[in-house]
Amino acid sequence: MTICFLGVLLALSGCKVQSPPETANHTAHRAAPMPAATASAEKQPVNINVGAQLPPKVRGLLIQEMQAILGATQAIQAAIVQGDHETVASKAQAIHDSFIMDQQMTAADKQALLAAVPDAFLERDKAFHEISAQLAQAGRDRDTKHELRQFSEMVDGCVACHTQYATARFPGL
Repeated sequence: MTICFLGVLLALSGCKVQSPPETANHTAHRAAPMPAATASAEKQPVNINVGAQLPPKVRGLLIQEMQAILGATQAIQAAIVQGDHETVASKAQAIHDSFIMDQQMTAADKQALLAAVPDAFLERDKAFHEISAQLAQAGRDRDTKHELRQFSEMVDGCVACHTQYATARFPGL
């Protein structure tokens, strides 16, 4: 089972994730996104500190992946304002395909991660990866307006996830 928990990583570093519509590029290892229309306050999980619930190795892998995502996000921002669509596409695709955790986690590590995170967290993670896939496509299409929209959604997703799942790490959110 391929696991890419960008949302966990984002939670450890401070990002929120809004759920985008499903795309054909959806991968089986991610949970379904939570539609914004049904994300009512009473259905939202209580803010939690996911990182504190993880074994040190898993937490370290999450942080490593989050740092890679942060670097790619910074490169995407620069590329958008420079009209460098190829970089937007490649960096966004790298975020979508980020599998540091999957490549380095044992079955026990994956179980510990799944035991620590709520289903809503997995939904946010999937939504984040879908947004990054859409951003990559916008770059391939050389569509700056769509790049800007998807990039904004991606960053909003980072903030939303960090607000909900990394409250101790990012108390200012």
